[in-house]
Amino acid sequence: MKKQINWYIFNAFNQRLGRLASVIACIIIGKHHFSPHSSGDKVIIINAKHIILGGSKTNNKTYISYSGYPGGKKVKKVSELIKTRPEFIIRKSVLGMLPKNYFQKKIKNLYIFPNTRHNIKNVNNVKYFY
Repeated sequence: MKKQINWYIFNAFNQRLGRLASVIACIIIGKHHFSPHSSGDKVIIINAKHIILGGSKTNNKTYISYSGYPGGKKVKKVSELIKTRPEFIIRKSVLGMLPKNYFQKKIKNLYIFPNTRHNIKNVNNVKYFY
């Protein structure tokens, strides 16, 4: 018997980042199933550029990357990243809420689109969350 994979579509329009990321992490892991052999489901997020961060995080939160070379430190504010790469912010927050073991590989089941349309074909068993 083949396990049936469910697809969940989330609309991120005016949703809080942390609350949305925690729900998505539970679905990707498979905690919402009551079967011990659940492998999790696939998640599509639309309207990623309209996500909301709580408090003053939009102005104060920064992401730092370092290339390993002298002077290779790059600092980007969240307000800039929401306009250019909103999928990076959501993917990073969901990855931070996944346990630090083999469940981190399940991030490949997360598909993020900045607008209202997605281009995933053959989506069966769709459940919508708005």
